[in-house]
Amino acid sequence: MSNELPITEASHSCGCGHHDEGLPTLDARVIPHAIRHGAIIGAFQQIAPGAAMVLVAPHDPLPLLAQLQELFGDQIQFDYLDRAPEAVKIKFTKIAA
Repeated sequence: MSNELPITEASHSCGCGHHDEGLPTLDARVIPHAIRHGAIIGAFQQIAPGAAMVLVAPHDPLPLLAQLQELFGDQIQFDYLDRAPEAVKIKFTKIAA
């Protein structure tokens, strides 16, 4: 098993001085099912208000979307980018309060 995180094109503000371009992308297909929702929720919590991330999922994650809506209410917006059979891509935007 690889030690690499499934997040790519990360944009962050941890103070290290490193700045990547593009939206952070989390490929949920490589996260074990038992911790997948928790990992996605944690990743969304880390993005700044007004920022966005892309989720790549193995299917249309309707239960996850309902869970995120329940947790974050009006602070989250979903936009489908691709609904291909092998990978669904959804952009999550954190709405500034």
